[in-house]
Amino acid sequence: MTLALAGLRAVGALALAGALLAGCVDAGPPLTLAPSVDLQRYSGRWYIIANIPYFAERGKVGSFFDVSFQNGAVRDVYWGRDTFTTPYGAFTMNGYVVPDQRGALWRESPFWPVFLSYPILYVDPDYRFALVGYPGREYGWVLSRSPEIDDPTYRALLARFAAQNYDVSRFRRVPQSPGQIGQPGFQ
Repeated sequence: MTLALAGLRAVGALALAGALLAGCVDAGPPLTLAPSVDLQRYSGRWYIIANIPYFAERGKVGSFFDVSFQNGAVRDVYWGRDTFTTPYGAFTMNGYVVPDQRGALWRESPFWPVFLSYPILYVDPDYRFALVGYPGREYGWVLSRSPEIDDPTYRALLARFAAQNYDVSRFRRVPQSPGQIGQPGFQ
């Protein structure tokens, strides 16, 4: 066995062990899903007002998701850019709505065979705002149909995450206009 192959196997074993151990971390009780999500009403553009930053979205501005459904499949396209003067980049997640979860739980794949959970925790009655979580609470998104929301609404949405045992101090707002860059609470 070559040294490179041995190193690759060691890295793979460590990654697998890390993934298995991550499942053992107590993140609190299971997330509570939205009671029901009307997929037709959920379709369309959702601006990312805030998230718990991670490598793919960290530092992006003006970002949003375009969500669509066709023949029972979910298509979720993320759009983001590094500055307000650079072109948008995109990545697509394809997946499906998990049966018997009232439209509130999806499984999405950035590439086969990896599928990630997409639990919708809240949608307001008018489908203007939504909260998307992740089972271990290491990720979360505050979404809006418009690129900006007022502070009281934002705080109320974060309070919903806090009620689900999220550490809301980890959330950072995503600049949707140049004047928001560098402001407190923004990435």
